Amino acid sequence: METIKISTAQNIDIEYEVAGLGERVLARLIDLAGFLVLYIISIILFGVAAFTHSSVGFYVIMIGFLVVFIFYDLVCELTMNGQSVGKKIMKIRVISLTGSQPTLSQYLLRWLFRIIDFSIVFGFGVVAVLAVAFTEKHQRIGDMIAKTIVIKTKPRTAIGNIAFSAILPEDYQPVFPEAIHLNDAQAALVQEVLMGFYKTGHADLIYSMAEKTKVHIAATMPQGMNELQFLETVLKDYNHLTSAVDK
Repeated sequence: METIKISTAQNIDIEYEVAGLGERVLARLIDLAGFLVLYIISIILFGVAAFTHSSVGFYVIMIGFLVVFIFYDLVCELTMNGQSVGKKIMKIRVISLTGSQPTLSQYLLRWLFRIIDFSIVFGFGVVAVLAVAFTEKHQRIGDMIAKTIVIKTKPRTAIGNIAFSAILPEDYQPVFPEAIHLNDAQAALVQEVLMGFYKTGHADLIYSMAEKTKVHIAATMPQGMNELQFLETVLKDYNHLTSAVDK
């Protein structure tokens, strides 16, 4: 298992598992399979346009297919949190080397350098495959230029091994039932932030994470509870709620 450790601005180290070549290739093949289906549909529509002698319809279909093919990856990554359909199925996504979501300019650079990574001139993706296979962080040319990396969305730390997943009383009542709106990756990130705080004492990220978590799950922090207690409680509630669902 290859990982990359990224230091946040608050000097908290967060570790991500890097997506391998096989997962990235399979994600691409899934996307191409979607295009194949779209191509077959386009051919059928071309036939209909030819049968009805509709030259306008022919060009509309052709241009529409090309637009989808060219802009698919860019639009998907911008609107699907760094994922295409193939990446989502393979549970991988694009992030910035800072650990944050890539900016618009980073997404654009990744997309523009597809010309080198996947064009016919450069061997239908041979450059991308070689780059991902042999670079230290498994980056294609576009990733190197844009300073992005593709990671696995499955959390590095198994949710069952997360602190605060200790056995809770059977009559435990969650303080924040809204914690169920977190997913495993988000819960693991909360855990990483808490563990980083316990090691370093840097509280800035605790405040930031608490604020983002409150907004995400639409929870209100009770009077007298601080941000650290809030995150610890949310994590306990999440573990309790998800274990109840699994039973």
